[in-house]
Amino acid sequence: MDLAYIPSPSRGVLNLGPIPLRAYAFCIIIGVVVAVWLGSKRWVARGGGRHTVGDIAVWAVPFGLVGGRLYHVITDNQLYFGAGKHPIDALKIWEGGLGIWGAIAFGAVGAWIGARRRGVPLPAYADAIAPGIALAQACGRWGNWFNQELYGRPTTLPWGLKIDKTLPDGTVVQGVYHPTFLYESIWCVLVAVLVIWADRRFTLGHGRAFALYVAAYTLGRFWTEWLRIDEAHRFFGLRLNDWTAILVFVGAIVAFVLSARFRPGREDPDTIDPQATRERAEAGAAAAEAEPGNEPEPQDIPADAPARVPEDAEDSKDPKATKAAKVPGDAERPS
Repeated sequence: MDLAYIPSPSRGVLNLGPIPLRAYAFCIIIGVVVAVWLGSKRWVARGGGRHTVGDIAVWAVPFGLVGGRLYHVITDNQLYFGAGKHPIDALKIWEGGLGIWGAIAFGAVGAWIGARRRGVPLPAYADAIAPGIALAQACGRWGNWFNQELYGRPTTLPWGLKIDKTLPDGTVVQGVYHPTFLYESIWCVLVAVLVIWADRRFTLGHGRAFALYVAAYTLGRFWTEWLRIDEAHRFFGLRLNDWTAILVFVGAIVAFVLSARFRPGREDPDTIDPQATRERAEAGAAAAEAEPGNEPEPQDIPADAPARVPEDAEDSKDPKATKAAKVPGDAERPS
């Protein structure tokens, strides 16, 4: 008998009339908000504009969702295609099933499009958003908790996850399992902290903060993936996602080393966001003009300087106008 465990929600959907509010979707939305918020703060600190991260996210997020779903459907196609399956279920993203590898890959394509439209270098943007992505993943993993999915092996540990659900094929699952969603969520928070610390300590630039995030995440993902017992393709005794984690880890380390060797330091703040640079220059010029003491000084006129006659007075035939134009004190000479 298990005396202590983490309970699972009885349901992951709250029906507001005819509108279903799904916890999985809310977890993803919260993650996106956190990523954009933290990414914006880091981008501004690097010299970028306040709205740049959000503008690029408009491209990156939809691409990421599509890529994440495609990766899941392709690698777990047996869940949607074949005898007794319903291919239309492949579109039901709210029921869970997003592959982080596809989300990052396609999200990077969307970010590249958005960054190119803004004239922003993608590596600099990736460095700013990296810890935010890790926190977004930490939030998104709680959607698996609401859906009672992606848990690990049976366990008697006091933080085990109680599962009690019925699968689509009628199989009843009951027991206490490793809460791999919680393990990965905590790991992602630690990855975000690591990237923020290393970025401040070593002034990472040119994509190295993002490479560090990828390398650190894949280490934890390899372990949590090894604990999981859900159906997955296996090669040489390892799950497909474990092999993916290994390859991505190696790629991230290579990218980090090459970037450090050929492009040390960090990007010049005036080169990462052209629009923000122009806005700062315009704001600085406007502030300089508005400062007291910057008005043009009046020119000193010598006392013996001849009086300047207005053009309208010269052209007038009225002697009164000519006389009025003369400087007081000038006496007419006797004829």
